[in-house]
Amino acid sequence: MSFLELCGITKRFGGTQALAGIDLQVGEDELLVVLGPTGAGKTTLLRSIAGLESPDAGSVRMAGVDVTGASPAERDVALVFQNFSLYPDWTVRRNLEFPLRAPGRDVPEDEIRRRIDWAAGLLRIGELLERNAARLSGGQMQRVAIGRAIVRRPRLFLMDEPLTNLDAKLRESLRVELAVLRRELKTPMVYVTHDQAEALSMGDRIAVLDGGRILQTGTPEDVYRRPASPVVARQLGQPRINTCAVTRRDGWWCAADGTRLQPAGTADGDRAILGVRPEDLLLGDGPLSGTVRVIEASGPHQVLIVAAAGMEWHAIAEVGSWQPGTAMRLAIGRAVIWPG
Repeated sequence: MSFLELCGITKRFGGTQALAGIDLQVGEDELLVVLGPTGAGKTTLLRSIAGLESPDAGSVRMAGVDVTGASPAERDVALVFQNFSLYPDWTVRRNLEFPLRAPGRDVPEDEIRRRIDWAAGLLRIGELLERNAARLSGGQMQRVAIGRAIVRRPRLFLMDEPLTNLDAKLRESLRVELAVLRRELKTPMVYVTHDQAEALSMGDRIAVLDGGRILQTGTPEDVYRRPASPVVARQLGQPRINTCAVTRRDGWWCAADGTRLQPAGTADGDRAILGVRPEDLLLGDGPLSGTVRVIEASGPHQVLIVAAAGMEWHAIAEVGSWQPGTAMRLAIGRAVIWPG
């Protein structure tokens, strides 16, 4: 059952269309990742859900109730930003207590202490409670910022690229912890990011946002393996997907130089775009003739840039198996075809 429902959300800022008819649902116990590049409309979407922006059109419903005109306080959501926004001269404890001591909350002192201890235990910051926020590392600050959100026990978590300002190793660690924490809390979450690794590893579902529009929604596997368009396909995968404009000839999809790439089947149209993930290029044997141009080291494997069929392809290979300038054969395994 859906907890959050967005219907036709539209928002303009002057001549800029930030959101263009967004329809989206989030389940009662779901982490939905909204993936998109800078300027896609991700932050505007979160602010519209939180009530910090009023949509020009459309509606926001929570638990079946229309909250489009409700204030942020009435919606009872917690929004965590990429900037930590802590009070540096306050202790961690005081920062965590802040939302519970807001006017009108009237939370008893023993309940405040209980919630602070609970959040500190979950986030492993118990030993930091009496330390000033200015003395924390970036990862510790973000844990406190997340703790400040969860002590409120909101109905919905909204995360605006909360790990962006951390180093790569810490981002990897915290994204795992955050996904586990959300499951333990059993509270729905909308998490926006431009980082494909976060989207693939954290989301129950992914919504790909670009130009203020939702291009596709599905499980990480669905969106990765069955992207609805080349734009969606390029959002996920490292190295990025290979794409090639193809033409139907004698039952085959052929590259511009006439090389046969894939049986055309019975699909309509004479022009299309062929998409092949680098891991789906089969090396060492096949109908395509190519030459290795560049080799990029990538830990346990190599990324090959191969000239074949009049274009360059990215492929995955075992370390040490190829050299620049080597002639090779390759075949296309799994592929995606989009209308041309």
